[in-house]
Formats: sequence, structure tokens, C-alpha cells
Amino acid sequence: MRIKLISEATERPDHLTTLAKQFGLEHQDNHPFALVDTGERIELRKLDEPKLGAVYVDFASGSVAHRRKFGGGKGQDIAKAVGISKGGLPSILDATAGLGRDSFIFASLGSHVHMIERNPMVAMLLSDGLERAKQDREIGAWVTERMSLSFSAGQLALESSSVEGSPLKPDVVYLDPMYPHAENKKNSALVKKEMRVFQSVVGADNDADALLQPALTVAQKRVVVKRPNYAPWLADKKPSMSIKMKKNRFDVYVLASMT
Repeated sequence: MRIKLISEATERPDHLTTLAKQFGLEHQDNHPFALVDTGERIELRKLDEPKLGAVYVDFASGSVAHRRKFGGGKGQDIAKAVGISKGGLPSILDATAGLGRDSFIFASLGSHVHMIERNPMVAMLLSDGLERAKQDREIGAWVTERMSLSFSAGQLALESSSVEGSPLKPDVVYLDPMYPHAENKKNSALVKKEMRVFQSVVGADNDADALLQPALTVAQKRVVVKRPNYAPWLADKKPSMSIKMKKNRFDVYVLASMT
């Protein structure tokens, strides 16, 4: 895959190129998107719409850190959906990791999480954010212990029940595929700037239905699918239960007790 590579980091001019090679990315000078090494982090920018700002992964500060500290802990809906409770810390496979925010919440609550991301640009951003988080004084120790990442197709990993040669036996498989934005919904024009950039790169996961059955095979206790409230069930399969929020819901497919 090709994208423009821009290094603004005078102290590590070759870092971006080296990292890009790990994810199969090559430089294309006239590409509308760019991966930029600022010297502090890797950012994704839409060059023809600079006002949209940059997309990057930051687990140590900003909204993600605020959510970790004040988001409701194990009482929040996402924790209930995957079965995190006072007496339970399930191992979780996030097969559609994206920018890793939900995975970070799971890890912050005590679960071990393995993330899988198939888009090379997104996987590179996530890898960069994860490595920086591991160096953070406040969260670095448990991030290192509880969070890991594989650059792979989630469906392939689930169908083979393995990733990088290691068998997959998570308690929970978590799926949050990118859903096509509904143009007829209220506020459809008010998509967050960051998400406009992200969706332009990733697009919709039109093959998302194919994830459910292998996820049900791999998961030991449950599969959790995050969906917009207006979206149909994944693969048109009714869940055991749903936890509804203002804009989204968690469809939970229960396979075994969490205890």
C-alpha cells in the first residue's frame, strides 16, 4: 500500500521509513494522505483538508485518559458487555482494533487484550501509540503487561484460530467493524473531524458479517459486537442480549458463563 511519508523528526529521520516497511507501506509523493513523524508521534493527515487535523493514538492523555479516570470503571456498559466485573477479568481478543480505544479501556480495567488490525496505516498508528504508552510512567507497566498487537486480518486470524503462530483461546472476542455512515440520519453531516479522516482511509467493513461465525468458534465464553443503534445484527444473527446506549449498542452472544 502507498501513502505519502513525511518526516519532521530531525533526531530520527529514518524512523518513519523503517516503521513503514514493517507494515508494507511505501512512499507516494502525490497521495492525498500522509503519515507524518513529528518527532513525538506518528500522525495521519488528510493533506487536501488540513483543517480536519491529524489522527493519532494517544493512550496517556486527552479524551482516552479522561475516560480511563472518569468513565465509570467496571460499571460502564462496555465493561458489562464483555463481562468485566469485580469477580471477573476475561481475556479479550479485539479482532477489529482500529485506534485501540476500547481495548485500552478493557486493559485499564484489568483484562489482558490482544488487538488485531488489518489496515496497515491504522496498525502503524496503533503500534506507535502502544509503544509510547509503554514508556509512560503512569500507565506503562500495565500497558506492557496487558496489551499486545498483531498486524493481520481479523477474519484470517479467527478462521485459523491463531495469530503469529500462537493459538487463540480468548474468553471474549470483541468486534467493532466500521459501519457505513447513514446519510439519512440526524447529524449525519456532523461526523467528528477525526472520524472523517479515519473513515476515508479505512472505509466500511463490508465483509464484517464474515467475522461472526469464526468469532463464535474461537471465543470461549462470549462474542460482543458493537453496532450503531440503527444497524442490523451482524450476519443477521440475533444476539443473546443487547445493551443499548444513546447512539450505539452492544450485541452479546453468550456461549458460556463468565464464572
